[in-house]
Amino acid sequence: MPDPEPKPVVKKVAADVASGQTLGPELGTKRGETSSWSSVAAQLGFIAVAALAVFGFVQAAQSDQRRTSCSALCALAPNYAARNRIAPDFELPDMEGKKVRLSDFRGKTVILNFWTKTCGPCKEEIPALAELAGNLKKSHPDIELVTVSTDEGPDAVRDTLKVLLAENGTTDTAKASGGVPFRILFDPELDIVRGKYGTSLFPETWIVDPKGVIRARFDRALDWSSALAIEVAEMASSPGPGCLTQFDQGKAIGPYAALCEND
Repeated sequence: MPDPEPKPVVKKVAADVASGQTLGPELGTKRGETSSWSSVAAQLGFIAVAALAVFGFVQAAQSDQRRTSCSALCALAPNYAARNRIAPDFELPDMEGKKVRLSDFRGKTVILNFWTKTCGPCKEEIPALAELAGNLKKSHPDIELVTVSTDEGPDAVRDTLKVLLAENGTTDTAKASGGVPFRILFDPELDIVRGKYGTSLFPETWIVDPKGVIRARFDRALDWSSALAIEVAEMASSPGPGCLTQFDQGKAIGPYAALCEND
């Protein structure tokens, strides 16, 4: 009995195998097409791995940049650091009796220092403030040093300042305020220092950014002539986000606290 005639599908399969095709959903996917899809998949996998590598590199670079921007603030450990409070504006007389407002310096970073001549640590940092004023005048015109004394007025502090500055060799001839190389305002009634800023212990220094936002507060004397002190003011002056780490009582807090772990 003769063999039955192969069905058309069987013939096609046999022909496909003979012609170099493989069985697929359509019983006719070419081996070349399978190889092509494998190549595309491999390329897509390579692109995905490369994208992840670039993403990781960018994230690491951003982390390093954020850590660098916080290095000075972390080292000095302010009693307060954030960006959710506007510095209260005020108007006080200077050494010549001229009224000066804090908002007059809007557009600049302000280092706002509160002091009194009966405060020992205040007197200790006066020479450093004088040196800071000289440094700012030479290379940081966008940063302003403003001090507020709670003493009665110019006559009450002039001799004290003269002695302190002479002992430390401060001989800046371009004086900013009544023979002193930095600006001094007076608040003898403590309407501003205590009434608006809540200060009761001296010295106290506030860093106020160009928009009037309080960026940091230090409740102790510092060496304001140091590079770190200037870096903190520069951080507040930066047009970028600057340091996002918050501080409370000298401790880093918040989601970016880890940026200070190695400092």
